[in-house]
Amino acid sequence: MRFLIFATIFLTVMTLLTLYISRRFIKKLHFSKKIQFFINLFLVVNLLGVLGYMLARYNPAIPNWAYFLLSIPIGLIFLLFIATLFYEIFSLLINKTPMNDKRRGFFKKSLDITALSLATAVNAKAMYNAKTVELEKVDIKIKNLKKPYKIVQLSDIHIGGLIDKKFISSIVKRVNNLNPDIVVITGDLVDTNIKYAKKALDELKNIKSKYGNYFIVGNHEYFHGVKSIIDYVNTLGFKTLENENIYIGEEEKGFYLAGVYDIMGYRVDDFKPDIKKALKNTQDFPLILLAHQPKFIEEVKTADLVLSGHTHGGQIFPFNYLVKLQQPYIKGLHKHNEKTQIYVNKGTGFWGPPMRLGASSEITLINLS
Repeated sequence: MRFLIFATIFLTVMTLLTLYISRRFIKKLHFSKKIQFFINLFLVVNLLGVLGYMLARYNPAIPNWAYFLLSIPIGLIFLLFIATLFYEIFSLLINKTPMNDKRRGFFKKSLDITALSLATAVNAKAMYNAKTVELEKVDIKIKNLKKPYKIVQLSDIHIGGLIDKKFISSIVKRVNNLNPDIVVITGDLVDTNIKYAKKALDELKNIKSKYGNYFIVGNHEYFHGVKSIIDYVNTLGFKTLENENIYIGEEEKGFYLAGVYDIMGYRVDDFKPDIKKALKNTQDFPLILLAHQPKFIEEVKTADLVLSGHTHGGQIFPFNYLVKLQQPYIKGLHKHNEKTQIYVNKGTGFWGPPMRLGASSEITLINLS
């Protein structure tokens, strides 16, 4: 039922954006009616692609090439919408600037060609960016930590669709090359029925670290069966932190690693985060908390460092400004207060279209000192 509601709202928004692009951008282009017709036809095909994406999203029978074609229209429509907004601003400037009609016509035609060309180039660049997962190296000082540690953080992998066994295998190899002390996955690992994700998940058995591998659930796990996902991940050499903590490192020189359920648990009234339980008996050593959504930091009073994900860094600029309305931090390292720092991973995979603009996918290497 939640998926049906989401799909209905999502399709409605995409339809409205498409109509806006057609009427406020395509209709105003100084191109022939025939060219405008074909561009509008392209928009309709894109909209049908969005519908196909929603129907195919959790169908494992859909081959990757078809899934790729169906997912791209979401990003195309969003970026064309942004292009339309800029087009309207520059059109207004041209119309309001004093000049003769011939010069105004020249600038208007130049704007039309430039806008359409840039929109095409930006979409192509966004698709190209999604192919690369960057290594982000971050140095973080923790008060009273008596020994340096190396943490590798993955987040928002979203196994399902284009994120498959091959993708996970490549990530695992890169993680192992970093020789981490611990590996943490901060939620949204699985984004399909667990039975379809097992082949990709099994690759995680190959991750090697000195003090263990740890996982917390994100909001997307709640869509596909939290319990079944936790149970399976726990068979892969990972420990799911379920409102609990564990001591990491050498005796008297380590730190506590805690993890909570996602705040989606409040909405579904199950698997709810409990910060008091998670941080029980952690007062004697430095504390690092895994919490999927950055806004959970408002419930945190004693952690030295919070590791989060969820935002994808906005994934496609300027969507990050919309994410900012809901989350206090979008990406990177921030000093929340005198005691607590937070690092927000931009996501190792992606959701929806395989597109990234202004926010690369990342594997995070955190050097604690």
